[in-house]
Amino acid sequence: MTATAPTAPGKLGEAVEPALIQRYVVELDGWIRTRKDELDELDGAAIAAGRGQELAGDMGLVLALWKAIHDRYQLVFATWDGGRVLQQDRERISSLVWGRLDGATDVPGGLAVSLPEACRLNDAMTGQLRTKLAFAHDATEQAARVRELRAQLERIRDQVGLEPQPSQETAARTLAGLLLRLDQLKERAERGADVGGMLGPLEMEATTFERDLIVGNARRRDARSKVISARELRADLEAREAALEKLAAQCVATTDAAPRFAVPDVDALGPVPVTPDEIDAYLVRLDRVSQALEFAQHKYADALAQHTDLVALLDAYVAKATAQGVAQSPDLVESERQARAVLARSPAPMSVAQQLVATYQTWLQKETAQ
Repeated sequence: MTATAPTAPGKLGEAVEPALIQRYVVELDGWIRTRKDELDELDGAAIAAGRGQELAGDMGLVLALWKAIHDRYQLVFATWDGGRVLQQDRERISSLVWGRLDGATDVPGGLAVSLPEACRLNDAMTGQLRTKLAFAHDATEQAARVRELRAQLERIRDQVGLEPQPSQETAARTLAGLLLRLDQLKERAERGADVGGMLGPLEMEATTFERDLIVGNARRRDARSKVISARELRADLEAREAALEKLAAQCVATTDAAPRFAVPDVDALGPVPVTPDEIDAYLVRLDRVSQALEFAQHKYADALAQHTDLVALLDAYVAKATAQGVAQSPDLVESERQARAVLARSPAPMSVAQQLVATYQTWLQKETAQ
């Protein structure tokens, strides 16, 4: 069963209710983790089937999109800050969710999409990979594929509603054709027929149609005037700047190995110009600020991850000591106490913490060797 991206709450510029943000953050975190496991599974299956080279391009694109989604989630999570959010924070979260998602370079034409669009596009691309690998064989899995295809067509129905009037009728006819074919396949399957060979092409067509609708919507949005695009990008950068400031503060408070990068000041760019001679240069400056924000975000996130990984390593050693029946050894108890006390400092001296965790490991090796 493939994961399906959660429905995002609110809309751009709206201060979403905290309960809805919390649910979305939890569901998006689960989707990101599950999708990564699923992509790893598909990658391993492609290699095992001798199709690694054939599918390398598709796999690279869907992984790049997953990374862009993951990076944006980090900023949303940092802004959420465990629920300690004022109205301004909730508006920033809305901007992070519904604003332009930089880094989704696998979208045709390099178009900027929102976080929900990127997630739906990732769902579609993953489904396409799964279909190419024919990841279903028995009747139970065929029934599951039919259910997933039905859910996909319902997502497409929502996307068709976003089409402009001239193309909406054509898109609706295409959707109706796909629904009719799915109903016919379901009837055949209920009569006991093997529809596996017919499901694949229908899944591919549905996935391609969904992808084209998402990209088409992004292209229409991208075709607006450069001034509007600059305003959207600037609003997104302001939300990212505020989120990065929180992430940096968390990092500095957690570890003494935190980097000391200055968070780029979007206000220093000045207001968005409205003259053709100035807007192109302004867009270039916006792009540079975007790259600087992304670089700083990765550095702060990596430093926080080092602290998290060290705590997890100590937990693993303690679990091993418990399994070996030596966790209550006075040396191990004292060693763990010292390590956790140092890790809990704000900020934690990482070099000392690493030595103390290594000391615990050494005591554990001594105790288990006796």
